[in-house]
Amino acid sequence: MIKAVLFDFGGVIAEEGFREGLEAIARKNNLDATTFFFQVVDLINSTGYLTGKCGEQDFWESIRVATRVVGSDVNLRVEILSRFTIRLNMLKIVELIKSKGLTTGILSDQTNWLDEINNSHQFYQYFDYIFNSFKLGKSKSNPSLFTDVCEYLNLIPEEILFIDDNSYHILRANNVGYNTIYFTGYEDFISKLEAFLPLKESTG
Repeated sequence: MIKAVLFDFGGVIAEEGFREGLEAIARKNNLDATTFFFQVVDLINSTGYLTGKCGEQDFWESIRVATRVVGSDVNLRVEILSRFTIRLNMLKIVELIKSKGLTTGILSDQTNWLDEINNSHQFYQYFDYIFNSFKLGKSKSNPSLFTDVCEYLNLIPEEILFIDDNSYHILRANNVGYNTIYFTGYEDFISKLEAFLPLKESTG
């Protein structure tokens, strides 16, 4: 029986601001957006910024050195943070799930940005737990993170439903024993959610 539902943030609870912001930065610097995206993904991992092992200033400087991107830390971060638009229909689903007596949480590979986005949009209040790689010191690329979350919640993997738009994270969670939904869009998500948690109320 499902006892907790955990949501990814970017791409599920909010628009994928990280990818969209990097695409905007690439365009402004006349860079190939796909190449630039994967360069930054490599750097956010290799610098340790994703898991809180270095600060944002060092992260942006590593990007400028590696890619010749120009722009202040403030201007670059605005390109990303401004694109994390909260999906209100998803927050309604979180509320509905909580009304059923289930635990809700965010399980996200995010940095200090997650707290800052919350300061602007106040979405933490919808969740019982916030699991953020920046504070955990471990990302969803490490399968043991999913085990750690189980231990923290005092649940077995089969009691957790995890929603993410990254197929690799879904696969790792599946391998640990989580129930999962690969998020590709709202309507498809609702259809798949009903298979785990019949929701009789309107979800519009």
